[in-house]
Amino acid sequence: MLSLPPIILASNSPRRQQLMRDAGFTFSVQSKNVAEDFPADMPLQDVPVFLAEKKAAAFANEIQNEIVVSADTVVIIGNQILNKPVDKEEAKAMLNMLSGKMHEVITGVCVLSSQKKIVFSDRTDVYFKALTDNEIEYYIEKYQPFDKAGAYGAQEWMGMVGVEKIIGSYFNVMGLPIHKVYEVLKTW
Repeated sequence: MLSLPPIILASNSPRRQQLMRDAGFTFSVQSKNVAEDFPADMPLQDVPVFLAEKKAAAFANEIQNEIVVSADTVVIIGNQILNKPVDKEEAKAMLNMLSGKMHEVITGVCVLSSQKKIVFSDRTDVYFKALTDNEIEYYIEKYQPFDKAGAYGAQEWMGMVGVEKIIGSYFNVMGLPIHKVYEVLKTW
């Protein structure tokens, strides 16, 4: 495996942590409260990289020989970003919006050390089948997807029965394009 300086994963996401562990990385988890706001005129596809950089920048004055890995994932349908739903009604509205359509999942990643910074993003197109009201209700009740952008997790029931196909990285949809993170960390 790679011989790397200490890695800080700047994310409380259990999915990102699992992907990093499964890829063989040893890391500590630290996150800071960073406002996830962005300029209103920013192209939606640029938002995840902007937010990932913002999350990593919160560590810039503290790191010495560590590497910070931060990420942000957005779900885009049409000209709208679907964030994490605040309640059951918003989750239902999001899943109805995604039903029978294609949407983009873009994850921005920032890998930062005291010597260098590499930022990148990965995009996956996700195609949903038409969902019934019963399927949406069942998923929300059983899985409580309130911590997931777009109100669903690809690794959960909705991903298994609702996603017809994806074009791009499945792991990106889970929240971290781990294949690209691995390649970037190899450069250290």
